[in-house]
Amino acid sequence: MKKEFKPYISADQVLPEITKTSVIIGVLLAVVFGAANAYLGLRVGLTISASIPAAVISMGVIRMILKRDSILENNIVQTMGSAGESVAAGCIFTLPVIFLWAKEGLTDTPSLFTITVIALCGGLLGIFFMVPLRSALIVREHETLPYPEGTACAQVLIAGDRGGSSAKMVFIGMGAAAVFKLLTDGVKVIPGVVTAPLKFLRTEFSVEAYPALLAVGYICGFRVSSLMFAGGVLGWLVLIPMIVFFGGDATIAPSTDTVAQVYAEQGATGIWSNYLRYIGAGAVVAAGFISLGKSMPLIISTFRDAVRGMRNRGQDGNLRTAQDLDMRIIIAGVIAVILVLWFMPQIPVSILGAVLIVVFGFFFCTVSSRMVGLVGSSNNPVSGMTIATLLFATVALKVAGNTGINGMMGAIAIGSVICIATNLAGDTSQDLKTGFLLGATPRKQQVSELIGIAAAALVIGGILILLDKAWGFGSVELSAPQAMLMKLIIEGVMEGNLPWMLIAIGVFISIAVEFLGVTSLAVAIGLYLPLEVTAAVLIGGLLRKISDWITKAGEDDIGGGILFTSGLIAGEGLMGILLAVFAVTGIDKHIDLSGALNLDEPGGVGLLLVMAATVLYSSLSGRKKGNADEQK
Repeated sequence: MKKEFKPYISADQVLPEITKTSVIIGVLLAVVFGAANAYLGLRVGLTISASIPAAVISMGVIRMILKRDSILENNIVQTMGSAGESVAAGCIFTLPVIFLWAKEGLTDTPSLFTITVIALCGGLLGIFFMVPLRSALIVREHETLPYPEGTACAQVLIAGDRGGSSAKMVFIGMGAAAVFKLLTDGVKVIPGVVTAPLKFLRTEFSVEAYPALLAVGYICGFRVSSLMFAGGVLGWLVLIPMIVFFGGDATIAPSTDTVAQVYAEQGATGIWSNYLRYIGAGAVVAAGFISLGKSMPLIISTFRDAVRGMRNRGQDGNLRTAQDLDMRIIIAGVIAVILVLWFMPQIPVSILGAVLIVVFGFFFCTVSSRMVGLVGSSNNPVSGMTIATLLFATVALKVAGNTGINGMMGAIAIGSVICIATNLAGDTSQDLKTGFLLGATPRKQQVSELIGIAAAALVIGGILILLDKAWGFGSVELSAPQAMLMKLIIEGVMEGNLPWMLIAIGVFISIAVEFLGVTSLAVAIGLYLPLEVTAAVLIGGLLRKISDWITKAGEDDIGGGILFTSGLIAGEGLMGILLAVFAVTGIDKHIDLSGALNLDEPGGVGLLLVMAATVLYSSLSGRKKGNADEQK
């Protein structure tokens, strides 16, 4: 007989959940982590989960400062905080493409209103589609779908409820990264990149000295960071030297100059931007489809089982822990989204396109919701699903005669909404798993998700506009790798001008990596990104390995190092937003001391300090945990 699950807080016990305190703190964290992840994603093409940092900060503020004691109130805060991160992730992967087209004179710069509406539509669909799936995926498959991030977040909240909090780790990380970022890119007294020319290979080896990149590697772990670095090594220490050596006086599209001219004028970076970037794009596209293909049996069974499970929805009676949003609200919300997408002139989507968004969105949201339950959010093939959506939408629009910028705008609008919805569905699933384990009221969590989405959607447009004005997407400061890839795909399909030879090389690199028994997506991302980024990520992965060895912790343990590095990402992201304000207003010129100081010293000194602090905090927290376990 199947044992009945009992949550941490029983269904007949009522604790505060949605309160003024939880909403205010949750909205603030949704904005903070949304802004931080937007900046991080535009720099390196990766984002981090905000659930655990938001939960820890919530405990620190509500329990330690306000002296309130409700674990379900803390859960509402982390739910809102993580919603902001997911909205940002979906937006920065696609919407910068419109800004890039505006710079090329093809369209107008998107308004704050347009970005907000697209973000809201995608976010709302992600929540609406997940609500009817909750009973099937979270409740009835509790023993088969672990939802690793959601379970870990519940463990953190339960540990905090039983005594103790590590919120100070997050705040210390935020402060350290903010100061470092200010010194590096604001005052400019510490170089941000350490570069060593490798003349015998006609390339260079660089490392970015930024805390957020190190933190990404630490959180992802040594395995993923080493695979990304392997892709960087393949690109910068193998392919670039080969292109320069064998290319010579040859002209290779898309460049109109010879390889020798490109190298003489722009160095290894020019070879990367003119040739290697397209090879990396082909590798990422192939890896995304391979990931999607490998998941196809699971995708099909997931969709089938989830739809079957919906038939049994609501059989738990009127228990507090079984209450979802009313289905009438869900249906009305979906219809409203369809009408908004159809009628908004800034979003060139027909009624058929709006319906397709809903159909494809429901399918991919169902897949995303179940897959994160098995493999975690970090392994969810959202990029593959987004690429597949963009390809299908672009081809369909082109066949229908909707070509040019109008067709490309329609394709990116469809891709944006589905990308945001898919991200939100996976994030909501993890949050609802946390709530299920704790004994939260699902309906209140779903409402809090909607509040978090609204807050993040209202802010993300302003952040994108600000960052674009400060540095511009596709620049050294904001490479926007995912958006550049989406732009490449849409334009290539619509205009038929892709450098297919270079892209094909990337495709077969991913296929070769898969034959070696290695997941190709991480390698492909490393091949696509500049080496200075992947090298910094590798350092973070090495620090994680060192910290785990010192503390005897497993890779899934949530220690001080994870919280400290999460703070590093938030701190650098927020300081990056502030520096963007300085750049737009002209303040940056008044605080720039680079001309008055000798900056020939390597920037590695600052990076070494951040590395030492990461190991120190993770080691100290690990020892404290070990001592606490011994005393029990």
